[in-house]
Parts: sequence; structure tokens; C-alpha cells
Amino acid sequence: MERVKDIKLSKEIFDIETNDNVVRDAIQVAMSGLRQGTYKVKTRSEVSGGGRKPWRQKGTGRARQGSIRAPQWRGGGIALGPVPRDYSLKMNRKERKLALKSALTYKARDKEIIVVDKISLDVPKTKEMVKMLEGLEIADKKVLIVMNELDENIILAGRNLQNIFMMEPYELNVLDIINADYILADVAAIKLVEEALK
Repeated sequence: MERVKDIKLSKEIFDIETNDNVVRDAIQVAMSGLRQGTYKVKTRSEVSGGGRKPWRQKGTGRARQGSIRAPQWRGGGIALGPVPRDYSLKMNRKERKLALKSALTYKARDKEIIVVDKISLDVPKTKEMVKMLEGLEIADKKVLIVMNELDENIILAGRNLQNIFMMEPYELNVLDIINADYILADVAAIKLVEEALK
């Protein structure tokens, strides 16, 4: 694998006036989308039992009760408890583009984007992947690998490493870009990103 020395990144994407608010919103949208919202508790109408009144309305000296499955009873339903919901938020297309460009600009300015001619391994071995990252001096960093087409050897070699994340250009998102210490991309992937964000 040869490191590309002279490659010009598009200034329209990798050197724009950044917008912190839009980046923050994009991260919030991404994190909200990851929330499952699949919890559920039973209300008094869903708990089994409690069909009849436990004692008569008047004359017992006790407080009036209509059901033994009301919220104040042990084993009763839950009042105002959580129910399944969708946490996902929406974001305008122009804002999404601006957020991605801003995130990529941050990385480019901090010199945290490494562009190589081609990312490939001859054998699907984790130690080969580690050796490749050591050659680029990023073995102990969180690395986002962006490839034009994910190579099976790369997937097999990197899936055991907790600091490696792999994706194709169309999957790029602000949360993963910001979370990574470095972006390792091949030339073809960078071209696709530039075309998509123009």
C-alpha cells in the first residue's frame, strides 16, 4: 500500500466555513436515531385481574376502591409509564450536507484524514491489519476506514479490532466522523464523497 503524497482535496468540501450548530444538530439526530424506544409497561386496563370491586363503596370504614389493579395497589397497573415511541428526528438535506462538509473540514484542518492509493490486504489476518495501521502510525487510534468497495480481507482482518470502523462512502455520517481520531480513505472513496457533496 502506497501513501498518496500529492492529492488535492476539494476546498468546497474539505475547507469550508464550518457551522458548529448544524454539526451539533446532526449528532443529535444520529444519536436519537440509535435510541430504540422499545420499553413498555402495563396500564391498569392491561393488567390481568381486578374485574370486581374489592369491597362495597360505603360502610366498611376503609377508603373506597374500584379495582385491585389500580396503580396504588401492589401488582396494579403503572400510571403514566413509558410506552414504545420513535425518537428519530428529521433534518433538512441542505443541513445534512453542510454538517458533513463541516465535519470533514474539521478533520482536514487537524490533518486527521489519510488518503491512500488503495486499501487492501493479501490475507485476512488481524495482525496484517495492525501492521498496516502501524505503518501509518495510527494503530492505537480510533480509525474510520472509508473504502470505495469494502474488501472481504479488510472486513475479516479488522472486525476483531475495537478501534476500527469500516464503511463505504455513501454511509458516511457526522457522528462517526467526529468520533474517529483519523479517517483512512482510498482515492476512489474520496472522489465519490466529493461528487456526492458538491
